[in-house]
Order: sequence, then structure tokens, then C-alpha cells
Amino acid sequence: MDAAGGLSANPSQFLGIPIALVGAVFLSLGAQLQHHGVAKVEANTQDAGGGLNLKQLGLLLARPSWVVGTLMIGLAIAFQLASLVVSTLMVVQPLGAVALVMTAIVNARVSKVKLNRSSIIAISLCVGGVGGFVIVAAVFAREVTVSDNALVLILVILAVVLATFGVLFVLLRHRFKAIMYIIAAGILYGFVATLAKVVIARVSQGDADWRLILCIIGIFAAAGFGAYFVQNAYSSGPPDLVIAGLTVVDPLVAVTIGIVILSEASQAPLWAAIAFVLFGGVATWGVFLLAKYHPQTKSDALANAARALVKPDS
Repeated sequence: MDAAGGLSANPSQFLGIPIALVGAVFLSLGAQLQHHGVAKVEANTQDAGGGLNLKQLGLLLARPSWVVGTLMIGLAIAFQLASLVVSTLMVVQPLGAVALVMTAIVNARVSKVKLNRSSIIAISLCVGGVGGFVIVAAVFAREVTVSDNALVLILVILAVVLATFGVLFVLLRHRFKAIMYIIAAGILYGFVATLAKVVIARVSQGDADWRLILCIIGIFAAAGFGAYFVQNAYSSGPPDLVIAGLTVVDPLVAVTIGIVILSEASQAPLWAAIAFVLFGGVATWGVFLLAKYHPQTKSDALANAARALVKPDS
């Protein structure tokens, strides 16, 4: 922060933005292809509800569309990690909202279901809220060194979150709907981004200890469960709704960790803190509106996606 205006003095803060935007493009395309794969598998198998079973997960590996989509998601993650090397979580993590616009456009063309006015308003709220958040964060966020105590606290919270979602899924999986899977996946991916940032910093500093190993284990556990929840979200909702949830819930969790535990915004003025809350609230409201007013129901989404497959083996 400089003395004159309190703005971030590190120009590299903005270098991660274009990298994160490229990742958002891959995220959008990957989400659409994964959704197609899940739709095709569910159309060809008996679905008793309660989440995708092991047979269906295995069949996804035989779907070229799902495999290619997964590779694109992998590229999106690689670009996201690259952006985290040069920028803070608060700056680059919310930029995945760009993928929402792309996914909404692509899904409308592929499924031949035009977005209604309410859905367009909801998407605008998501993107506008996240966009405002990024602008404020880019100005006031700063890099911090994660202390051992802070890292242990993050890992403990993640363990509690994983246990909670595990119990809820076992007991209530037959009642889970797309928005529930999306929220669960978004929260877990928020922890993945945070821990990935920590791992990058510690590896670059040569600071390897048992905490680093726990971080890596936490990343794989959260990413694995999050990916499973995402596939279930695809089976019960359109891809743009899934991306809307992930690109809002994910950064809100990561940024909350950055603010509360890592103190990335400790030097931000009061009005900036209020702006964070307001923009975050607007984006979250947009997700729930999209879940409520999106023109595609579960059956419509799956049927349209299956019909839109250009090749029978895709």
C-alpha cells in the first residue's frame, strides 16, 4: 500500500488476470463437454437417484466428450495455478465468472433453449457482483505469508467441512438437488484454491514439512469430493447453472479465507470491506435466481443435451 492513496504498489498483482481469463475459457468449454458426457451416460443407464454410482462413473471414462472436457478442466486448473503464482487469491479467483457468460451462450446454442429474461438478469448479477469484487480486490489485496498456525486452522476447518458433507450426502443424498451439489463443490474448490496457493508459496521457499504434506492431501481430498459433486450437479442441472455456482461460491470461500484467516485485505478501508460484502451478496443472489428461473429442468436439460450430441459415441 502506498502512502498517498493506499493502493497496491505491486504491479504484478494484475499479471495473473489475463492468465486466469484463459483458464476461464477452458473451464467453460470443459464444463459443457462434461455435461454432455454425464447426460449421455444417464440416458443409457438406470438412475435410481442419490448420486452417480460406480458403474456410471466408469462409463464416463468411455465417453470422449467427458474425457476431453476433463482434459480442458485440467488446463483450466493449470492456468488458475499459474495465475496464483503472480497474484493473490482475491484478485484471480473470482475471474472464473467469465466462464459463466461463455457457458450460458454455448449451452443455449447446443441445447436450443433460449435463456429467459430472469435467467439473463441472474447471470448479470453473478458477473456484475464478481466483477465489482475483483475491481476492489485488485486495488487493496496484498500478498501475505501464511503462518503455520493459520495453515493448521485452514486444514482443521477443511477436515470438518469434508466430514460434514460426507455425513449429509450419506443421509440426504436422495434429496440433494443441483444447487446443493453446487454449493458443496464450490466450498470444497475454494479450499483447493487456498491450499494450492499455500503449496506454491512453500515450495518456492523450500519450506517442506509435515504441514505441506497435509496441504497436498487436503487438496486431493477436497478436489476429489468436489469433482464428484460437480458431476452430480451436471446430472440434475444445466451446465451454466453449475458454472454459476462454482464461479461464485468457490471465490467467495477462498476470498473469505483470505480476508479472515490470511488477512489479505487487512489494509483495506471500511468502505472496501462493505463493498466486498455487497458485491458478494449480489453475486450469490444471482446464483439462487438462476437456479430458480433457469428454463431447463432436469429432464429438459438431459434430453436436450442428449439430442444435441453430434456423434453417437461422443
